[in-house]
Amino acid sequence: MPTATVRIPEEKRDVLKIIASVEKTGVKEILCGLIDEYVERHRETLELLSKPQWVEVISKGREEIKKGIKGKPLGRLAD
Repeated sequence: MPTATVRIPEEKRDVLKIIASVEKTGVKEILCGLIDEYVERHRETLELLSKPQWVEVISKGREEIKKGIKGKPLGRLAD
């Protein structure tokens, strides 16, 4: 498996080492679990951004917001 070097503050590294010791696991396993949780929390965003038509819609909406164009209230949005 390829490796990556990540620089984190020393105090956070030390806390991870303590937790790993208490849980009788490795820092690597803790970090992999945290990465999995982070990716899962952002899965919907990743799926939206993987569809070019949604990226276009989002970009258009952002431009409208910058121009001060008001959006529709939730009750008027199509299902």
